[in-house]
Parts: sequence; structure tokens; C-alpha cells
Amino acid sequence: MTFEELDLDDVLLDAIEQQKYHKPTPVQEAAIPILMERHDLLAGAATGTGKTAAFVLPVLQFLLDEPQRSNQPRVLLLAPTRELAFQIHKVVKQLSTNCDFPTAIITGGFKMSQQIETLRKPCDIIVATPGRLAKIMEEDAVNLSDIEMLIIDEADRMLDMGQGPTVRALIEAIPGDFQAGLFSATLSGSGVAKFADEVLDNPEVVQIDAPNQQSVQVQQAVYLANDKAHKQAILTSLLSDPSCQSAIVFCNKKERAIEVTDYLQSQNLSAQVLHGDFIQAVRLEKMQKFQSGKIKILVATDVAARGLDMLNITHVINYDMPFRGDMYIHRIGRTGRAQQVGVAINIVERHDLPNLERVEYHLQQKLPEAKIAGLEPNFKMKDALKKATTKKKPKKSTKKSAKKTPAKKAKKKQ
Repeated sequence: MTFEELDLDDVLLDAIEQQKYHKPTPVQEAAIPILMERHDLLAGAATGTGKTAAFVLPVLQFLLDEPQRSNQPRVLLLAPTRELAFQIHKVVKQLSTNCDFPTAIITGGFKMSQQIETLRKPCDIIVATPGRLAKIMEEDAVNLSDIEMLIIDEADRMLDMGQGPTVRALIEAIPGDFQAGLFSATLSGSGVAKFADEVLDNPEVVQIDAPNQQSVQVQQAVYLANDKAHKQAILTSLLSDPSCQSAIVFCNKKERAIEVTDYLQSQNLSAQVLHGDFIQAVRLEKMQKFQSGKIKILVATDVAARGLDMLNITHVINYDMPFRGDMYIHRIGRTGRAQQVGVAINIVERHDLPNLERVEYHLQQKLPEAKIAGLEPNFKMKDALKKATTKKKPKKSTKKSAKKTPAKKAKKKQ
């Protein structure tokens, strides 16, 4: 299928061509017709599958088909984090380059007074995080009475973050009928199902990728490390390889991310750190420098895992293995986007093996091992796993239980 076959307006097709979208991704091919036919939609799709454009294009087509100058917003796009909101806003701007649809972005991290002033101007689309929009609504500074289309992106993440009640309060502020689309990385679990039942009306259901699937365009590998020094040496080697043009290095904690950044800078590698304690303006500045190529390596905590939407990230490196499989998928989804091939590498010490096992269980597959000449590990994974399993076994005797040992033996003989 081509974008022309989706009956999109010429101004949208021109914008699509400018963005070098070659053909619709599976989620775009499935979701765009449903939303353009004005049906509610429940869509499950893994990160990196093009789902943002899957709802932005129908939104823009709706505004083109049914122009109405009420000066009040007609479309509300909700995202769980400010990073994702900015990503959605960016796609809206890119695809509406030939249209005139004023768009406001409302998130935390900025002065609320300035955002209220923005909302006093004519606006067709609001892109927002639920918490900040709810606060502005409490000030009677936003009018949602003309909303005709509502999109909730990454609904599973919203529920994980406890934003469900806030979203429901925003929906109650929309008095009329509206079309709704709910997108989620996974449709499994009662939470998303119940949420969808409250928001959607007889929705069409689309499931593109199962929740334990990652992009097939991402090549994955595991490098075993003996200790911290060995891990740092492997990281330096990988980042210094000519194939590595732009990389995100993920750490589980802010302190580790700062430590790794300091190390990489000591090795004369172009690296900056990104974590949740930075104010929004600083975070945006760092991401813009990374996107423009002024910074080659971004060392990040998971604050960046769902917010970075860049097409030229060649490598994602897990310096720390994430605690859950879905976190792993969101991390590696930062590479291999828009039909490009990406590389996801995991540098694993012995203490990282339990996290690696959880990730592999989630993926339902073993990740391939790789080695760098001269930096080979001094242990094998199967031996380390066997040793770890042995350590987990409880001791059979303690001071309190020593006297009971004969009775246990006797019981075994029976």
C-alpha cells in the first residue's frame, strides 16, 4: 500500500514526501483508514513502528475535511511525558507544514502563565500532558467544549504513572460527542482494557506487534564483562568503532549516568548526560545538540527512553540492563526507526545476569553473545548462571536447625 491509496490530501502527501516516508508502516496502514472513517480505535503497537504519524495524519485530514473557525481547540492529543508530547508536537509540525492549524503544546517544565496566554489565542490542536492541562483547566483557562477528536498515546505508560484519574477528569470536561483513539505498547492486562472501555465507543481493535516483540530492524548482542574496568573498555571500543555514528548509552540511575559520562569525556569522546533532574529547557538543548550531531553520545536514564524520536541513532547501548523486558524494548526502540537498521548492545557483568534473564524471558528468545578481540571475558555465561543458581539454594543447616538434622535424615529414609 502507498500513502496515495489512503486518500490523504495532496498537502499531506507533499509533507510526507518531504519527510521521506516511503510507504505506510503496518500500524499506519491499519490505523489511518479507521480513524479517517471516524471510528474509535484501540491500537497496540511497539515503539518505533510509526504510530505517531498513524494518528497525526488522520487528525490533520479531519481538520482539512471539516474546517471550522471557532477559535477553540478541536483536537486533543495526550501523552504521559513531556518528552513524548514534544515528539508528537514535532510530528504535527512536520506533517502540517503546508496547512494552517495553530497548535499549542502544554506540559510541565514551563511557566503556566505563558501557556495560559498561548491558549487565549486561536488554536486547533492541543498536545499536552494530563497533569499540566488539568491544572490549567482548574484555572478556567482552557475550553475543551469544542473537542471533536481525542488521542491518548502510550496509555499503558499513563496508567503505570497513575495518570488515569486525571485523564478521566479531562474527558469529563468535554461535553459533546467526540471520536477517540487509544494507542498502547500493549493491550494485555485488565487496566488498559478497562481504561479503553471507559474512553472508547465500540472501537476497532488493531494489534500490530505483540507486547514482547521488538523491531526486527534492530540487531542485538550481549558482551560479557568481567568487572567495571572491563565494561568501560568494551564501551569505549564500541563507541569508537566507525559504524557508531550516534549512540544512546542507558544507565538505570542518575549517579551512574553522570559517572559514565565523566569517564567517556576523559577518553575524549563527545558525550553529554541526560536525566530527570534537568529543567526542560536544558533537556531540550541537550537533545537538540545530540540531534544536530554536535554531541555523538547521549548517556541517559529512562527519562529519554520514550521521548527521543530521531531517525539517525545508530546504536543503543545498555550499560546497565533494565529491570523489565518492556523497558528494554522501549530503550532499543530508539534505534532502527523508519526502516533503518539499528544496533542494540548489552554490556553484562555477572550481577547483570538476572536482569538479562528477565529481558530474555520477556522476549521469549536468547540474545546472541559477541566478543571483541583482546577484550574477551574470563567467564562463560552458562557457568556464571549455574554458579548464581547454586548460590540461591538455601543452606540446609543453621544453628537453630542443627539439632533437627537427625530427624530430617530419618524422614528421608522412610
